[in-house]
Amino acid sequence: MVLKKSLKGLKESKSTDFEVHRNWLAITFSNPISRWYFEESSIWTIDYPPFFAWFEYLLSLVAYFFDSDMLGIRNQNYDSPYTIYFQRFSVIACDLVLLYGCKEVSDFMTANPVRRKSSKWKLKWRSPASTFFVLVLANFGLFIVDHIHFQYNGFLLGILLVSIAKIMKGHHLSGAFWFAVLLNLKHIYIYMAPAYGVYLIRNYCLVRKRGKIDMLTSLWRLTKLAGIGSVVLFISFGPFVFMGQLKQLILRLFPFKRGLCHSYWAPNFWAFYNVIDKMLSKIIVFLYPDTYYPQGVMTSGLVQEYEHYILPSIYPSVTAALVVISMMPCLWKLWVSPGNPLHFVRAVILCTSCSFLFGWHVHEKAVLMIIIPQSLMAVLGQKEAEVFSFFSIVGHFSLLPLIYTQNEFIIKLVLLTIYSSYMIYALADLFRSRCYGPFPLLSIQENIYLAGLILLFIYENIIHTLYKVNERYPFLPLLLTSFYCSFGIIYSTFKYYVIFIKMKASEHKHKMY
Repeated sequence: MVLKKSLKGLKESKSTDFEVHRNWLAITFSNPISRWYFEESSIWTIDYPPFFAWFEYLLSLVAYFFDSDMLGIRNQNYDSPYTIYFQRFSVIACDLVLLYGCKEVSDFMTANPVRRKSSKWKLKWRSPASTFFVLVLANFGLFIVDHIHFQYNGFLLGILLVSIAKIMKGHHLSGAFWFAVLLNLKHIYIYMAPAYGVYLIRNYCLVRKRGKIDMLTSLWRLTKLAGIGSVVLFISFGPFVFMGQLKQLILRLFPFKRGLCHSYWAPNFWAFYNVIDKMLSKIIVFLYPDTYYPQGVMTSGLVQEYEHYILPSIYPSVTAALVVISMMPCLWKLWVSPGNPLHFVRAVILCTSCSFLFGWHVHEKAVLMIIIPQSLMAVLGQKEAEVFSFFSIVGHFSLLPLIYTQNEFIIKLVLLTIYSSYMIYALADLFRSRCYGPFPLLSIQENIYLAGLILLFIYENIIHTLYKVNERYPFLPLLLTSFYCSFGIIYSTFKYYVIFIKMKASEHKHKMY
């Protein structure tokens, strides 16, 4: 009965993103292109690059045959059964791109002649390639964010995997093309651009002959690489530039006035920073009762700008500087270790991690941009499997508040448990890891930290409501989740950074498993 109720709730579940994408279908279908980035009938305006707007337009052509009323701009919060069926079906259909991306990466893993010999590669369901397929296609985070909360991350991450696979295979221009397309679908993937730029310049553009750089050949290759990016950018932005709408487009893509953190704080450095500021302010008010302190500004659940009370307030320039500085050691390591495509993937993961930790207005769902590429490295080396196992559990746990109704309580708990159990024991089987607690591959300290997630889950979903703490502090569960998970995210990112930096230039260059 409980399971039946949960499945019914899952079917009926919709988030604000459901209406966001319905409205984008309506905007692109009902308006000429000149109005796409000016339409403001709804608060859910288009804030993705032009390729995604065209993607929504193509979907709207199919949506018309399901229920044409969903394409009315004034039909806000329209959710007829056929609209829901179409929206859900569109996500499932677009996941075929993710399947293709997994196949491309798997082809590289199984065909690479320099991998270590291992009997595991011959197994049908327990090989590294098969494990990678399951980790990505059955990913818990993608399921709740795309198929319950409603987004198209699987489609976008599929293109990312295609791009990564092309570069690992040595098809540098093809990989650069698909990454350029990805950037013009969703510009958040600019997090990874530094890793792409450094690797492609070092490994494709710079050509050496007899120990010296061949300037002519290098410049020609650089021109071809820049040309691919420029052509894709021109096709995407060109029409809007000709219409004199570039400024409006930039304002939509980079709305810096939304504040340092999203309404639900991402579990990054700024969640930790915000909590420390709030704790210090409470101490000041307790010691000095006459001191004025604005209540509930950061924890109101609204997307807005705000000032910190005790610690220095943070501005976009500060976050940009921290992101760049934190990336530099990783990019330098990538530069001085040419010819290693796996180092490229590691750099992509770390550049995205640095942006996630220190970026401006980071969404909690961006953690999937780290987890999916890390799934590839997890099946190729034990140390990276250890980092991934811990990071994946913490990152997925941080997404649970997105699915907040009681009907979905059992579903999200069961699915997270099943996925995490498979991940831990499949990776432990690959590397024959010793067990130091309930979770193989992880240290005693990491096991203890993960036990804290269980206690946090019990408090948020049972105790917080049972004792009516929610009536006075409704934002407290989100704050606790972001704060506690930020420790795990920061710790595992630092651990992976150290592993990467300590690798010698020749180490792991040709050892995939």
